[in-house]
Amino acid sequence: MKKFAFIIFLVFIFNVKFVSAQNNGVAQPEFKTGSFQAGELLKYKIRYGFITAAEASLEVQEGKKTFNNEKTFHYIAYGKTTGSFDFFMHVKNRYDSYVDQQTLLPYQFTENVREGNYKRNSYANFDRDDNKVQASKGTYNVPANTFDIISLYYFARSLDLKNISVGESVHMNYFLDKAVYPANIEYLGKETIKTATGKYECIKVSPTLQPGRVFRRDSKMYIWISNDANRIPVKIEVEILIGSLILELDSYSGLKYPVTAKRN
Repeated sequence: MKKFAFIIFLVFIFNVKFVSAQNNGVAQPEFKTGSFQAGELLKYKIRYGFITAAEASLEVQEGKKTFNNEKTFHYIAYGKTTGSFDFFMHVKNRYDSYVDQQTLLPYQFTENVREGNYKRNSYANFDRDDNKVQASKGTYNVPANTFDIISLYYFARSLDLKNISVGESVHMNYFLDKAVYPANIEYLGKETIKTATGKYECIKVSPTLQPGRVFRRDSKMYIWISNDANRIPVKIEVEILIGSLILELDSYSGLKYPVTAKRN
């Protein structure tokens, strides 16, 4: 049960190790700020089959901390088990990231993990001048523009994909625990999907997963993102060793723009 609860939260925060892939020469999409603002709150339900196993939220706040006298956004990712899953294995995890408001690059990442009797608190401070991360387990050299797992998600939302073609991939790096991992995300085109909150025209992407104890060799993860200025994740589906998990948007508030991707 503990392993399954952990898989749920791998999906919730995209906290998975991606397979390294060769860069095929495709230029990195242009970055532009503006897809979200302080006050945004996204809430999700996570299902395994017909069972709601957990709930999660992603929130953007005005940062109360400053780094190098620069204003910050404070990202908060929170998740917990629900119903019968909570009875067998109580999971309550929180992840915080402070990023520069202009570049969206991270300054500080912390995690507070509670999974049954297991507890973990850790941190990572990003020194972008020297390309180092000072973390709970030591100090590490990292490539320029390395993210944590939460800031990676928000940065990816801010990429301009208008010139990317189906089958091309976006390549980024993120730091987790004590190592840097490549994140390679393939663009699959546009698709309209139906959810509990309505029907949305979406951009569909697929991160490449590392097979092992959680994922099969042929496992896929699909992410549907609203095809409008907000670029909110509407649905995530990931194949695991047995069956699949689905994370679906349950509610949203504080969006910067109207949700023009929503269809009748």
